[in-house]
Amino acid sequence: MKKVIDGKLYNTNTAQEIASDSHGYTSDFHHWSETLYQTRKGSWFLYGEGGALSQYSVSIGQNESGGGRQVIPFTDGEALRWLEQHASADVVLEHFGSKVEEA
Repeated sequence: MKKVIDGKLYNTNTAQEIASDSHGYTSDFHHWSETLYQTRKGSWFLYGEGGALSQYSVSIGQNESGGGRQVIPFTDGEALRWLEQHASADVVLEHFGSKVEEA
């Protein structure tokens, strides 16, 4: 998917996929899937899609909704927080090792 936001192109075909997470089956209205990407210039973005009762739903008429998809630009901090919640520690350390300290 390609999306231009604030004059910047976010393209899932040319960006590097970093990590993914999902919930539910595609036949479930609550299902969702998200993939975090990093562009060649180092910008982060999330590509998400989901069913009619997910956070990615779109209005398709009066009192009706359907599944949808979205590209969301992320800051470094937002990408780190997403990875902490959805990826392994190794993936977090690979991309943000200098920002993670020993507990």
